[in-house]
Amino acid sequence: MWTVIYIAPTAKMAEMIKQRLSEEGFLVQTRPVNMSKGQFEILVPSGELEEVQEVLNFILHP
Repeated sequence: MWTVIYIAPTAKMAEMIKQRLSEEGFLVQTRPVNMSKGQFEILVPSGELEEVQEVLNFILHP
């Protein structure tokens, strides 16, 4: 089961987050949410949620 951890405001931001999380060894998917605004959901397996949230916080707030 996949869980949404973040909604990126742009495709570029979604790709950057996906790449950084993948580099940390996490499985990551992105999917468009609101194409009129260009938003994308970042999804990870539910079992990795807590670990991914810590890394995501570091990515978003270095």
